[in-house]
Amino acid sequence: MSLSFKSLVSWAVALIGVVLALQAIYVAISGGWDITYGRSWILCGAVLIALLGNPLAERAKHSTGAMSRLPAWLLWGIDLILIAVFIYGTMKFIDIQILIEETIFEYESIDIWAAFAAVIVLLEATRRLFGLPIVIIASLGILYCLYGQYLPGFLNHSGFSLNRSMQTIWYSFQGVYGLPMGVVLQVVLIFVVFGVILESTGASDALIRASVALTGKTRGGPAHSAVFASAIFGSMSGSVTANVVGTGSFTIPMIKRRGFSAPMAGGIEAAASTGGQIVPPVMGAAAFLMADLTGLSYTTICIAALIPALFYYGSLFAAITIQAGADGIQPLPESERPPLNSKDLLACLMFIIPIGIIVFVLVMGRSPALAGFWAIVAAVILGTFNKKNRENPSIVWIALVKAGRSCAWIIVAVGCIGVIIGVLNLTGLGISFASVVAEFSEFSLMAALLTTALAALVLGMGMPTLPAYLIIILVLGPVMQRMGAELLAAHMFVFYFGVLSAITPPVAIGAFAAAPIANAHPFTTAVYAVRLALVGFIIPFIFIYEPSLLLVGTFDLMSFVRVAVCLAFAIWLINTALIGYERQELAMPERVLRGLAGAGLLIQIPSVQIVFLVIGLSLITFGTLRSRRKLQS
Repeated sequence: MSLSFKSLVSWAVALIGVVLALQAIYVAISGGWDITYGRSWILCGAVLIALLGNPLAERAKHSTGAMSRLPAWLLWGIDLILIAVFIYGTMKFIDIQILIEETIFEYESIDIWAAFAAVIVLLEATRRLFGLPIVIIASLGILYCLYGQYLPGFLNHSGFSLNRSMQTIWYSFQGVYGLPMGVVLQVVLIFVVFGVILESTGASDALIRASVALTGKTRGGPAHSAVFASAIFGSMSGSVTANVVGTGSFTIPMIKRRGFSAPMAGGIEAAASTGGQIVPPVMGAAAFLMADLTGLSYTTICIAALIPALFYYGSLFAAITIQAGADGIQPLPESERPPLNSKDLLACLMFIIPIGIIVFVLVMGRSPALAGFWAIVAAVILGTFNKKNRENPSIVWIALVKAGRSCAWIIVAVGCIGVIIGVLNLTGLGISFASVVAEFSEFSLMAALLTTALAALVLGMGMPTLPAYLIIILVLGPVMQRMGAELLAAHMFVFYFGVLSAITPPVAIGAFAAAPIANAHPFTTAVYAVRLALVGFIIPFIFIYEPSLLLVGTFDLMSFVRVAVCLAFAIWLINTALIGYERQELAMPERVLRGLAGAGLLIQIPSVQIVFLVIGLSLITFGTLRSRRKLQS
């Protein structure tokens, strides 16, 4: 009986997941559902997946607390009650939206308590998927609505009853069902489905083989192939953990076999997988969300993202090359390099053609959602050329189930963010906080940037990038613009730190996903990942002060060349200083000088950069001549 019940639940979760994935495809073609019915029932389906896919009875098996001593039937009963409560709250939302359109409506106690209970269930679903941090923030937000009148300073407001709070958070389109939910349902989900289908049809395997073959001659070898594969795969999937597991299960053991340490191998994969979301053209669907929020074209977003992404991955390549030299690792022998045959080249088309279609459709002026739809069509058709897919037609069902689960994660997270946005809209806290930040910064853009970066890193920990980006840009984006940052540069700044939160301790979900594969300690893996991705934390500050790096908006060719040259040398100097190697081991005084020269090149004052460029070139030349003399002797 127990087994059959579990099977029934599994089938229910799978079916709801498939429906979520299919509706995302339908929305891409048709333009979307009715705003009331669409947003409410889709969120309801996502919450059902979160609760049934992570039931209390299963969690109790891995717990040592009081919950582990409760009978399974009781825990399943609690889950079914939570589901019934959320469904009832969803139906109440729909009924009241219809009444509001038809007549003057007065809320009753049952309406408010139904909404409050539904919000609690939404927070519980979020907790099961993402842990406590974001749930605590949302819960504090609700308490702030109810008791903020007792707080001092800018936190003080006039006070709002539970009735008024739930009207905004649950029963309006300014909270849970607000604009972020609409953007995700109409634009983002189709690319989540696309990424999963592309992976399921075998495109990721072809990508990894091509990456290994192309990077076999480098010192880093498999490490460089991991960077290359993760950059492309991460751009499509938008999920750091999926990227780490999808490519890391293959690349991390190879990296270790080449001589890299376990935490280094995990750190390379975590840093490379995290950066996939900043790589155009897809950027894990962020390009389309950013275009919608800024009012700029998709093409503009992609052009702006290109150069910073190249520098990020160029820095990873440089760091791996230097580390390989320090560890005495040589290029992979030609006999061990997997040759690319015609079959592999054809397999590579499985990811090249769909990405090309996305770019083509968008350049033709069609909607991002439609571009995602045609990319899925191309991926499915190309997948039929894979013999394994033809022999196993169920791969389509499996892919849709997996895509639906991924969609549910994003939807639940955005629903929880909607609670926070509802609080901000009702209390005006966002405006008050932004004003305080502006005052605290004392009209200093750098202080505002540091505050924003810290907030993005903290809020992004344990959360998908898109929700973290949404909440930070809505609160602190206007402050950055008032302080002099350009619109697109401000959005890119917040997005970068939302992305990098995935490898920032103590949470570092990217490193925690890579560590078990590498058999390394998660925190040590995160430290290596941050060191490798250090330039990624620096680049956003540079394009705020020098927007020419983004190639759009305020662009000056001479400024662009200066910034690019200085950043390239800074990357090399900083990495050699951190690792302590360039052709041969570096003494501590030289490492310090290289670090200072690299840091100096990041100061966006031309005269200062010239001085440090001369110093940096002198250090590199001195090191080259010294290693040549050593070889000759």
